[in-house]
Amino acid sequence: MKLTKKSHACVRLEKDGRTLVLDPGAFTEEDAALGADALLVTHEHPDHFDEARLRAAMEANPAAEIWTPRSVAEKIAAAFPGRVHTVGHGDTFTAAGFDVQVHGELHAVIHPDLPRITNVGYLIDGGRVFHPGDALTVPGHPVETLLAPVQAPWSKISEVIEYVREVGPHRVYDIHDALLTDLARPIYDTHLGNLGGAEHGRLASGASADV
Repeated sequence: MKLTKKSHACVRLEKDGRTLVLDPGAFTEEDAALGADALLVTHEHPDHFDEARLRAAMEANPAAEIWTPRSVAEKIAAAFPGRVHTVGHGDTFTAAGFDVQVHGELHAVIHPDLPRITNVGYLIDGGRVFHPGDALTVPGHPVETLLAPVQAPWSKISEVIEYVREVGPHRVYDIHDALLTDLARPIYDTHLGNLGGAEHGRLASGASADV
C-alpha cells in the first residue's frame, strides 16, 4: 500500500490501482481528492471536510463514493444519491478494495464550554493504517502505521506521546500539522521519536511511503 501525505490531515492510500482519500479539508491542496475511488471523512470541521473538494472528486469520477458520519453526509448526500454512506462506531465496510473498520464516537474536548461533535477514526485493511481524525481513539486492534494528530487546539505533546504508547504501532507519521511552523517541527519530532516507543517519521506534503 502506498501512503501519500497531503497538507494537514489528508492522506491518499493507493493499492491495486485504486485510491482512497481521507479528510480532504480546507487546509489541504485543492486537488487532493481528485482521482479518488473512495473518500472517508472523519468529522464536519472545515479542516477535515471541504464540500468543494469532495464535490470535485465525486464529479470527476462518477463511480466514487463517500463514507462519513451523519453530520457530514447530510450536507452532501442530496447531490450524489446512493453514493454517500453514513457510518458510525463499530461499522465495517469495503471502499475501493480497502477493508475499513470504524472506531470512535466523539471529537476531543476543545474546551468544556464547547459541545463535542461526532468524530470517527478509520482502521484500514486490518490495521495497516489508522487515521483517528480529531480524537485520540485507541482502536483496540494492532496497528502498523498510526497517523498521529500531532498539533491541535485540543492537544498537547505529552498527550500525543501517551497516545502513541497506548496504540503501540510499528511506525507513526504526523498528520494534523498545518499549524506547526518549521521552527517548531523539530521539537515535536524529537519528543515523539525519543518518547513514543515507535518509529517516527514526518512526510512533507506530496511525499509517499510504502506501508
